[in-house]
Amino acid sequence: MDDVAHQTLRDYVAERKPQVRAEEGKGPAEVFIRQTHRFAEEAEVDFGDVTVRPRGKLVVVCSFALRMSFWGKAVHRCFLSAGQEGFFEGHVHAFEVLGGVPFGKIRYDNLRAAVARVIGFARLREEFDC
Repeated sequence: MDDVAHQTLRDYVAERKPQVRAEEGKGPAEVFIRQTHRFAEEAEVDFGDVTVRPRGKLVVVCSFALRMSFWGKAVHRCFLSAGQEGFFEGHVHAFEVLGGVPFGKIRYDNLRAAVARVIGFARLREEFDC
């Protein structure tokens, strides 16, 4: 065993250990479930702060990103504030670029404008009343 590098042995054990545990029924087998979406059915929106460096100066802006779930095409736009105007303008711009709106639903990821607070470890949301 003297001719095997320590790192080679560590790499082998790291790869083989989960396989052995799964074979013995002691650990979960790796599972991959492919997501399926119908064409133009749904989209996802992220609206949050990003830091950019125009002309060498750091500036925090609000980034709007709408991504179509079926093929991953995304439209991005940055705003100087995270107000409703930017939020709505981001949607209008994305729908114009994409040539329409999703016919199913749009999912929003931790939208500060709609979520008052996240409750506990279950990540339940207390939403603002509109």
